[in-house]
Amino acid sequence: MHRIVARQLLSRNVIRLDVLAPRIAHIRQPGQFVIVHRAENAERIPLTIADADPAAGTIALVIQAVGHSTRELVALPAGGVIHDIAGPLGRETELLRQGHALCVGGGVGTAVLHPIAQGLRRGQARVTSVIGSRSREQVIFEAELRRLGAVVVCTEDGSQGRRGLVTVAVRELLAAGDVDMVYAVGPVPMMHAIVQLTKPLGVRTIVSLNPVMIDGTGMCGGCRISLGGETRFVCVDGPEFDGDQVDFDELKDRLSTYQEFEQLECLHEACPTTRDCHE
Repeated sequence: MHRIVARQLLSRNVIRLDVLAPRIAHIRQPGQFVIVHRAENAERIPLTIADADPAAGTIALVIQAVGHSTRELVALPAGGVIHDIAGPLGRETELLRQGHALCVGGGVGTAVLHPIAQGLRRGQARVTSVIGSRSREQVIFEAELRRLGAVVVCTEDGSQGRRGLVTVAVRELLAAGDVDMVYAVGPVPMMHAIVQLTKPLGVRTIVSLNPVMIDGTGMCGGCRISLGGETRFVCVDGPEFDGDQVDFDELKDRLSTYQEFEQLECLHEACPTTRDCHE
């Protein structure tokens, strides 16, 4: 059992849980994730470790409540317990050791970006973060990222920072010609758009993928992707990959596999709007 020591609402439908997991807190590396099993017979949910406090023995999990299982998970109170947490899983981030790293986060992906930026700053890299959301109320981890470098905030409605999508700000920063590597985490269309900007310039882009995942060992095959024409498994070969090599069209198709079932489950629970059920 893993006790929840703190629960914080970051934005609408996005909750941060700080959970006791001492072994994981001590050995986790940027980019790694855990699989959370809320209760016996509950769904296994993969979540990136957004932060860790080895001294306190805690890890931070940032969860967007978009479906039945994540709604049940974020409903747990401080003091509640999670049945089991497996990890850390996956490969650690390939970190730029010197030069200028551009970190791009969209929505809840900004939380996943945080440990990457931490790892970059522990080295000699200069970090600039571009984070985007629909509105001011949905901007997360801005303060944490500002402690690690410059931050550009983009909101679709213009309520905070720049009005528009992160791609516009990224294009301008790339035009300066001093970006050595890009790290992109967020919705698949956003990551795909970033790769389309960087590939012609020869700037390497690392993307963090979150396809359907069950066991976290590569045995089920649910998280398979095509990378440079070859099959890879996100849980053991990733979750981060060279964006130039990812077949994004196939990835988008696979991510939509269970969308209808999730929508039906949300409607069954009297979900306020169908839109809330989408990743």
